[in-house]
This record gives sequence, structure tokens and C-alpha cells, in this order.
Amino acid sequence: MYRLAAVTAFCAIGALSAGQASAQTSIPSDANWRDGGVCYEIFVRSFYDSDGDGVGDLEGLTEKLDYVNDGDPDTREDLGANCIWLMPIAASPSYHGYDVTDYYRVDPRYGTNESFQRFAAEAHRRGIRVLVDMVINHVSDKHPAFKHALLYPDSPYREWFRWSPVPGPDNEWGDNNWRRSPVRDEYYYGFFSPRMPDLNWEAESLREEMKRVASFWLDDMGADGLRLDAVWHLMEAADGQAGHAPRTHDMLREYGEYVRAEHPGAFTIGEVFDGSDKIFDYYPDQLDAFFAFGVSNAILESVRSSDGTGLLEAVVRMQDRVPNDRWAPFLRNHDQVRTMTYLEGDEARAKVAAGLLLTIPGLPFVYYGEEIGMTGDKPDPRIRTPMHWEVEPAAGFTSGMPWEPLQPDSLTANVQTLGVESGSLLNLYRDLIHLRSTHPALGAGQLIALSTNTTAVTAFVRRSGDDVVLVIANLGTEALANVLLRADSGTIPAGEYSPVSLFGGGQAAAFEVEADGSFRGYVPLEIVAPLRTYVFELSRGS
Repeated sequence: MYRLAAVTAFCAIGALSAGQASAQTSIPSDANWRDGGVCYEIFVRSFYDSDGDGVGDLEGLTEKLDYVNDGDPDTREDLGANCIWLMPIAASPSYHGYDVTDYYRVDPRYGTNESFQRFAAEAHRRGIRVLVDMVINHVSDKHPAFKHALLYPDSPYREWFRWSPVPGPDNEWGDNNWRRSPVRDEYYYGFFSPRMPDLNWEAESLREEMKRVASFWLDDMGADGLRLDAVWHLMEAADGQAGHAPRTHDMLREYGEYVRAEHPGAFTIGEVFDGSDKIFDYYPDQLDAFFAFGVSNAILESVRSSDGTGLLEAVVRMQDRVPNDRWAPFLRNHDQVRTMTYLEGDEARAKVAAGLLLTIPGLPFVYYGEEIGMTGDKPDPRIRTPMHWEVEPAAGFTSGMPWEPLQPDSLTANVQTLGVESGSLLNLYRDLIHLRSTHPALGAGQLIALSTNTTAVTAFVRRSGDDVVLVIANLGTEALANVLLRADSGTIPAGEYSPVSLFGGGQAAAFEVEADGSFRGYVPLEIVAPLRTYVFELSRGS
């Protein structure tokens, strides 16, 4: 076994001892934090710059934690998220950090290991769990292990990578991922780039090293969980094709079992960039959860087209196969065109999309800036631009020159402006995240789809015990009258129900549920306003 970080010629560790870290940080005690929880994805480089160098940092993030969650459930100026996912913060030569050179050291541009520990302690004090991005598929070509393996055929790190005397087969897109060595007549495998050689997970020494990396962040550094990047590329099939290789599941199962055994309560979530039924191959005993790309696509396609056909089917497909705390819906992440750009700047549609995300089951993830309607299109740096905090040239992000130019709408789409507008997108996120955390039906209840007489309206109930919530969303641009709802038998207990508005306004009519738990021909509202989400608590008469 080789612990690369212990070789001082290769890497320098700046961490405190595990004992010191444990005294400063501890996992929040709520074992059911995923029920009603919401995670907030942050690119540290773009969140808040504390020292004026134009690059966001951990000290700046710590200063802004009250924006994410101030620890007081009675306030509404925070988002109310109880989980933060940090994009890569380990040492790396790139701006994005997905090519790690030292897993045991915070990137100096963001701070130190100690500054991460202070951040984690402050997050925990507010009831926020911290997930760190774990890049396990590949490393940087500047990583000491790869450099040593490249130079010396007898390197103990040689088995950590994949080598071939000739290029392997082309991938399914007709490109070749085998990269010519710059020092001898051979090739190494790097799916994403020549600068990112893939790790060989068949090597036991590599697997043991990556387990130590997990323990370092969970024990020494005080993180609460890991987001595992690009896991469907972990292994390649026998024909050289990437994605969904059978051995990938073996490796993830071993890694997940290790984390669960050695770090009870830690959370693991994987990225499988696939919206098909192949996602179910990663359950039940590998990582704790995976992102639901199919649900993300269904929400945005339905909102953009004003047609809810297929939306709830995508949600129910996940719910029927996987427990609701083990899959994560979202709208957009750091690899995708931002929601507001995808919806062509239509704020009303963005509100409906957010309303659906925050009322369906699962553990929702929100990408930073989505809540203020930040725009952004490819290339990647333009969908990872600095956060808009205030109305000023640098948007309150930095006192210097931002590392990447701001988006053109920073003077209007910012926290300062939207925070005081009662009907803003930001306050919609705040209201619904807090509502989700306080209502068991929205937080953990099962979704039961309702039939409607128009594809422009999506409706469902969420039910957890006696707590029942009705959600109605008009995806269209026209106000609709005589919208009929129908429920199959067994939907909710029989009786007369009086809806009480929780979100979206409106006075909904009372209705009767038959003895078999069904209802039909129910017209909840005289007019269902265009591009609006309604949430009603259903109170049953005695």
C-alpha cells in the first residue's frame, strides 16, 4: 500500500490532526436531515472574495453562511438550506479544480486546511452539513503519482493508471481517449482530457488510497459527506466503451460500504449523467444517493413547453423504485446552461420550475445563483461566474477585479435588489425551502399524481401520515377556468377536506373524498393563474 501524501517529496499536507479537527467540528445531530432538506451547490471561486484578489475563498464563504442558513428557523432572510455541496477545493492547477494534484491540501487560492475546518465548524453551528466534491475518476497530469509513473516503469504508482503500447478502441462517439505519453512509446487512458489521466480502480493500492482520502475529509477536516464526480466513467467495459461498466458497480459498492462502516452518518451521492433507467443499476447497495437527471430534464422541458405530459411520470418512476431520500432532483448544475438562460429569460417560468423542484419528493439541490435568476451559457466559465450580491460594478463579490467578468444582468439580478421584493424569485426560493422543512408531507411524503383535464396543469398530492398537501401548477401562459382534478382510489382517506393556502395565494374550494379514497370533477379554483404554483394544506373535517 502506498500513501502518496506521506511522501514528502511528492505532497505536503497542511491538515490539523484528527483530534484537533474533531474538537472543532461535528456532524449535526439530526439523523433525518434529508427529510425536508435542501442542498445548495457552491463554487467557492465564485461565491465571495474576502481579500480582494478577485477569487472567492473559504473565509468569504464563511462570512456568507447566514445567507444559506442563519441557524434560526423563524427567520426568512436566509435560504434555509441545511446542506452545502462544495465544488472541488483540493489543490489543482486549473480554475475548476476537477484535476487534483493533492487530495490532502486545500487549494491555496481558497485558503488553508484550517480555514476549511473553521468554515465547517461555522456551518455545523447553523445546522448545515458540508459535502465536498470527491474527484475519483481521474487526477491532474501534474499529480506527483502520475508524474512518477510516467517517468519510471517500475514506479509503485504505475498500477494507479492505465497503460497500453498502442491506442485502445475509439469511444462510442468516434473519438479516442488514449493519450500518447510524452516520455516513451506508450499510451495512457484519459477519458476527459490528456491533462486528466484516469485512475485504475482495479488496483487495490489505489482503492485503499482513495479510502484514506475519504477518511481524511470526513475525519480530519470535518466534512459530512462526499459528492463523487463522474462515477459512471469509473471503469470501462471490455470493448473499451465508457459508462455503466459492470465493474463500476463493484467499485462503488466497495467504496460506499467503506464509508458507511467507518463513518456512520456520512452521506455519499454520485453523478451519473444519464436520465434513463440505467440509473437504477446503481441501487440499492452502492452509494447513498444519485442525482436524478431524468427528473431535472422533465421539469424544465415541461415548463418550457407548457406541457406537463410526462413530468409526474418521471418523478413517480424514481419514487416507485428508490426511497425518496436516496435520489436528488435539481434544475441545473455547474455543467449545464443555467435555468434562466435555458428558459430564455422568462422569470415566470423560472418560478414555476423552482416551485415544482421544491414540492416534489427527493433531496433537492440548488446551484448557487439560480435563486436570483443568474444567466449563463457555455463555455463552462460563463456558467460559473461570480455571485451577484449587491448593486455595484463588482456586484459585491470582490473589492478587486473578478476572476471572470460578471453577467450583464448583475445590476438587477442580485440579492440586494431581489431580497426586498416580496414576489421575487429569491423570496420564492426562501419561502418554499422553509415550507418544505416544516411540513412533513412536502419534506418526506409520497407523491400521488392527479389527473387533470388539460396538459397545461400539473397537480399532485404529497402525503405523510395525516399531513396532506395539494400542489397545482399552471405551466401555461393563459389563465384557466374549470380545471378539473381527479384522483384514483386510495389517494387520501375519505372525508371532507378544506384547503388552506400555504403558497401561491387563492381560496380553494372544499371537496369530498369518496369512501375508496378517490375524488373526481373537483374544481379547486375559479381561475388558475398563468405560470403559477399553488400549495394547499388539506384539512379534513372531523
